[in-house]
Amino acid sequence: MYRISPTVKQLLIINVIFFLGTFLSFNSGFIYSLFGLYFPENVNFKFWQILTHMFMHGNLPHILVNMFALWMFGSSVESIFGSKKFLFFYLTCGLGAAVSQLAFLYYNYYVDLEFFVSNGYESAEIINLLNNKSKPELNSLVNNVGIERVVSIFSNFNATMVGASGAIMGILVAFGMFFPESKLMLLFFPVPIKAKYFIPAIIIMDLFSAITGQAIFSPSNTAYVAHLGGALTGFIIMYYWKKDRFNKNRWY
Repeated sequence: MYRISPTVKQLLIINVIFFLGTFLSFNSGFIYSLFGLYFPENVNFKFWQILTHMFMHGNLPHILVNMFALWMFGSSVESIFGSKKFLFFYLTCGLGAAVSQLAFLYYNYYVDLEFFVSNGYESAEIINLLNNKSKPELNSLVNNVGIERVVSIFSNFNATMVGASGAIMGILVAFGMFFPESKLMLLFFPVPIKAKYFIPAIIIMDLFSAITGQAIFSPSNTAYVAHLGGALTGFIIMYYWKKDRFNKNRWY
């Protein structure tokens, strides 16, 4: 389980390079705006961010946890998949996570936008205000519709996503399906739990946090829907591949 496989090693190196390059730069904010994933309606959104955000991390604990999980579980999964298939799986789970999070943001954004339109505003007017952030117009908006709705639409519109967590969740699902009897432990709960119970428990906790907004073991700004999207993408691919015994109808 602990020997580092070739693709896992390369992914670890790339993530570390992105992390060091960001935090040793003179303008880390600019690098985040370039490579972190922005809401597509935001002027800061770039098409490449759908991929590059997977290699960006917010702080040292963020990258340490993700890279530890990649090291811990990735090599075992790669040993079964092979390098090309593993890389495809990893990136696709990351993309599935991003699409899930963006869909969630879009839903909330359009609910808020419809509210503003129903109160006499044009959608183009609101989008322009969200991008330009004119203080007098913002104050007027708050006075007219209340601060709660303004904060809500701004939070969704200006949301950014970084990290490999979605891809890692897919890897965890694959590990659990390949090695269900393996015993795993959390650092703060050192009791061995079989993977077939441990990994679903993590997914259930993420689902709880996504629904309630209450963090359990992770920071409050965690993209829980992205975690769920990565896990679901991993499960769908695993189900399809296992059903076809990895020999027919491959996805690459």
